[in-house]
Amino acid sequence: MGCYILYRVEPICLENKLGHLKIHLSDIKSATHNFSETYTIASWNDNYTLYRAELHFFDKENLSCHKGKYEGEHLKGQSTVVLKRYPSGHALYGEEEFFTEIEMLTRVKHPNIVNLLGFCVEDSEMVLVIENISNGYLVDYLGNVNHMRILTWEKRLKICIDVAHALNYLHYEMEDQKIIINRQINSYSIGLDENWGAKIVDFWFSVFLPPNQEDEALYINWRGRPGYIDSEHEKTYKLKRESDVYGFGVVLFEILCGMRANDPIYKKENVRGLGPVARQSFCMGTLEDMIDTILKDEIGENNFVLSRGPNKDSLHTFMKIAYQCVAETQDQRPTMKVVVKELEKALSLQLNSEVKSDYVEEKSHASIIETQVVELSSELNNMNMTRKSEIPEIHNKEKMLHDQSDDPAKPDCCKKVRLGRLLHLLGQICQKQMHKYEMEAKLQVILVVAFGGVGEITV
Repeated sequence: MGCYILYRVEPICLENKLGHLKIHLSDIKSATHNFSETYTIASWNDNYTLYRAELHFFDKENLSCHKGKYEGEHLKGQSTVVLKRYPSGHALYGEEEFFTEIEMLTRVKHPNIVNLLGFCVEDSEMVLVIENISNGYLVDYLGNVNHMRILTWEKRLKICIDVAHALNYLHYEMEDQKIIINRQINSYSIGLDENWGAKIVDFWFSVFLPPNQEDEALYINWRGRPGYIDSEHEKTYKLKRESDVYGFGVVLFEILCGMRANDPIYKKENVRGLGPVARQSFCMGTLEDMIDTILKDEIGENNFVLSRGPNKDSLHTFMKIAYQCVAETQDQRPTMKVVVKELEKALSLQLNSEVKSDYVEEKSHASIIETQVVELSSELNNMNMTRKSEIPEIHNKEKMLHDQSDDPAKPDCCKKVRLGRLLHLLGQICQKQMHKYEMEAKLQVILVVAFGGVGEITV
């Protein structure tokens, strides 16, 4: 097993090479009103602070990328961007990490990895400018009941698949056989765009694995956020792609349970948090007890009884691959290629179950309405066949409605009231788009029987 010297980024060389991405500090301060809290969207402990602002004299649409390198000039314009401000004088997040992140982001190009739009190194400030993450970060949703309700099971699956695709790209699909180990996969480093697409945003601890050495490992000190760190890497300093797989497995369980990995409820059971707790629960067959209750409460549109929550097969496929990702040893964990395949299978099972559920729901609703229509048509037929003189109440009601009408020539007011009810029912059927034409034909027959003829039916 090999041990390799890490690739080190030379800040001066990189800064000169990427001069076209440099942004003046004065422009950034102007956009954020000197880093005002008004523009702050996230700040975690002593880590970086995120700002969202309209950055003038900057047009991301005019930046082109060729073979992983950005080209072009900053053209006059205005864009909503996210500004990632590194802490000044921090022991863990300094100049080396800042330029490592720039180097990594300029070498990757994937829809589920955030785009680097620019950077600023002036005075004591170090700021990255990245594309707007309009729906915030995954960690912002975990543990927040109101926010988690937005994330249906289907959305959660798609978020997981997006991140899995990005990791698979870093591990296996980069140009020139490059391999990047991220080392910072957690819910804090996953952003959500306007379409709920997920993007990996943090690369400051990332390293290159030498090409053509797929089974080799790097022996380096562990870095990252507690609760997501591969225990084998932490004990032996052996870093492999499977170390990223472990962190991603913890994220899968966060999404399943709706809570952060380091929530006190998990730390009480195990100091390492959610990962080992979920692994043990899976082995004991009690993992379903940990599932986010919001998922169990999901129901369909119009509050029908049939649930739209996780399909059983989809859920079990998800739980199984999540369990495999947090295996205690690196060799027991799946590759990201396998993870992508299993997550896409879970999504397919969910979507297929929803199609079937929709069909049953539509059939049930249409059947109820059809029964109401038949009952109402029977009532109308009986009304037509019964003489008004034999039913004084109907006669009096019709007379009252007739007297109140602006047009004294309008007969059969009661019938028209019932016609309105029928048309309302027809509207419900057509909105559901099930058996539309069949039911419409039936209603026409009913109306003909009930009223001796009907014109064009408008819904």
